[in-house]
Amino acid sequence: MTSSSSEPRAWSSLACWVVLLSIITVGLFADLTSKSWAFENVAGTPVTVSRHALLDNSGYNPIPPHEGVVAIPGRLLNFHLVLNSGAVFGIGSDQRVFFICFTLIAVSVALYIFGWQTDRRSRLAHVGIALVLAGALGNLWDRLLIGRVRDFLHMFPGRELPFGLNWPGGGTEIFPWVFNVADVLLLTGMAVLLIHLHLSDRRIQREALAAKQQSSSTPPPPAE
Repeated sequence: MTSSSSEPRAWSSLACWVVLLSIITVGLFADLTSKSWAFENVAGTPVTVSRHALLDNSGYNPIPPHEGVVAIPGRLLNFHLVLNSGAVFGIGSDQRVFFICFTLIAVSVALYIFGWQTDRRSRLAHVGIALVLAGALGNLWDRLLIGRVRDFLHMFPGRELPFGLNWPGGGTEIFPWVFNVADVLLLTGMAVLLIHLHLSDRRIQREALAAKQQSSSTPPPPAE
């Protein structure tokens, strides 16, 4: 993700840190606030989550049966409460300690890339890294303080796969996973980083082509 080696690294730029920390703060606030709101309102009665009960009993589930709340009509998005012991979209369930360690390492790597592998002009990369960090920290907060990750966003509820198909594990819905704002931040951040890498590659190719054309058009020095 490095730009020009002559540019100062991002760690030495106050403006870069302001961009990074501002996006992390806003993203983390949006994630934690939306989770708290959902667990207070979606089930019809506030859901109190006991960290000790969740850690002591993998089958413990304080969420009462509920139909959920229609967020976007037309079976596009519902709010439905789930306590997730895995990662994004429920991948790798019951691996809490692994995901805590993995997240701490990933956060450290992301901060290193931000500070020492990008320069102060790499604003798109900084936005992507900040979004990834906000999402990672939002779910890490839940794993450390609650014991599981609070999810409540369910896309295309009730829409079945065609031709009687099903996902591995038996799910028949087009999108059977329930997720949260932190997951959205993570995936959006990764998409932004991919766009940054694509644009950087194109810029490097243009600069290399321009340098090649300039060197080929420069006449050789006169012989002495």
